[in-house]
Amino acid sequence: MSDTHPNLMASDVVVRLPEDPALAAIAERGKGRFLEVVAAHPSSCLCWALLAETCLADHDLGNSLAAYAYARTGYHRGLDLLRRNGWKGSGNVPWEHEPNQGFLRALWALSVAAGRIGETEEQERCAQFLRDSSETAYQVLAGPAQG
Repeated sequence: MSDTHPNLMASDVVVRLPEDPALAAIAERGKGRFLEVVAAHPSSCLCWALLAETCLADHDLGNSLAAYAYARTGYHRGLDLLRRNGWKGSGNVPWEHEPNQGFLRALWALSVAAGRIGETEEQERCAQFLRDSSETAYQVLAGPAQG
């Protein structure tokens, strides 16, 4: 990038989200009571991402649509949380910081689910957003099993 044309999208911001209380609740209550955890923590990106990932395990249309809805909820909850923690529309959201993983997983699930229902533009946009936020997250999530 030249001195006369700076990259306006570049950002030195690194966002580290706060601990997600749903994580401890999931560990405490277990898989059998997971929906209770989701109901108790509706702002948790991780909960919505896990719901989406569960639906993505099946490739039928109903599960793909459910995954899309769950992932979109997690994605929007995540955007709100990112903004409250200093994100201004660009910057790094490191995968290595565990509380960031809920948002990043929701973003990837949204990309996969969008692709399954034919929303190619959204699929590509979300995949690129994930890469821009955390290349590591993209490599981990997109790795061998791309939806």
